Amino acid sequence: MSPRIRPEGPHRGDDAVNDRTTAAPAPASEGHAGRVTLRPARLPRWGVGALAVGSLAVGVAVGLVGGLDSRVQWGLIAALVFVGATFWLSAVIEGRRYAADRMAAILVWACFVVAVLPLASLVWETVARGLPGVDWYFLTHSMNGVLSWQAGGGIYHAILGTVQQVLLASLIALPLGLLTAVYLVEYGRGRLARAITFFVDVMTGIPSIVAGLFILSLWIMMLDFGYSGFAGAMALAILMMPIVVRSTEEMLKLVPNELREASLAMGVPKWRTILKVVLPTAIGGITTGVMLALARIAGETAPIILLVFGNSMINANAFEGAQSSLPLYVYEQWAYGTEQAYDRAWAAALVLIAFVMILNLVARGIARWKAPKTGR
Repeated sequence: MSPRIRPEGPHRGDDAVNDRTTAAPAPASEGHAGRVTLRPARLPRWGVGALAVGSLAVGVAVGLVGGLDSRVQWGLIAALVFVGATFWLSAVIEGRRYAADRMAAILVWACFVVAVLPLASLVWETVARGLPGVDWYFLTHSMNGVLSWQAGGGIYHAILGTVQQVLLASLIALPLGLLTAVYLVEYGRGRLARAITFFVDVMTGIPSIVAGLFILSLWIMMLDFGYSGFAGAMALAILMMPIVVRSTEEMLKLVPNELREASLAMGVPKWRTILKVVLPTAIGGITTGVMLALARIAGETAPIILLVFGNSMINANAFEGAQSSLPLYVYEQWAYGTEQAYDRAWAAALVLIAFVMILNLVARGIARWKAPKTGR
């Protein structure tokens, strides 16, 4: 760096001014080896934990002194004390900007806890009350000959019915949903595409009982077919189809147009570009959407009550005769009102949750396996 050139002559005042303007400002604080560091005041790391413990103690004390029996009220008092104390202490030490930032972070975490707590409570209650009733006998036997007030019985007929009905609904809904989404994204233009999009949006919000009533009036009352698992599968397909269409459509829109243009520029037909480029690129999101649709219809009860009708015996023919399913089994056992029936209902609910969890794990595995590789 070249030295600063001083002006010649006896202009000492100018030199003094230049020296004052080039002098370094006084550092806020100095660290090791004379390095200048700017460190705003912050709460210590243990401060938030101490505030949480103190707020919990205040909440318990107020609850005990005030005679509040509900632990939820104690927790709400402790939460209010924690929020107020954190904001006040942060505003005093760190300033109002950092205090507002901490309040926003606390609000995000509070929303997360409020969303997770009901789910965690539901899973814990189901596991605690249902796990003692799940064994090999329960999974491999039906309710044939078992009365509501008797112990024993199983859910094999309900598992068989659920698997068959979900598979049949998938065979109906998946091809129609995937092809509809491909048409809307790759080919759809004009009034027809807008009409299809409108009806898909309408179908997404229809109640499940409406789908069941539609199949009941058309399949059973007008065409004079009997109750069967296939009738329930058609109603489930109606509920599954709009979810598949909407999720697949959104995933296909995320595929970059450059991939399509590169394939078309090489002379590849459009249908082959869709089959070999577009769909493999979006297969992860498509699979996730499909599994979400399967998880939704696996827990539906209203269409099954109307169309499958329920059966305590094993019926492996989904196209003839009444069947059962896991949601219908839980509903029937809970309606009996006996302790033995309650135990079977909790155990069946746990099996249903495990079934949905397995579907999600399979979806994640397929998505990871089929996802395009980004590395070399």
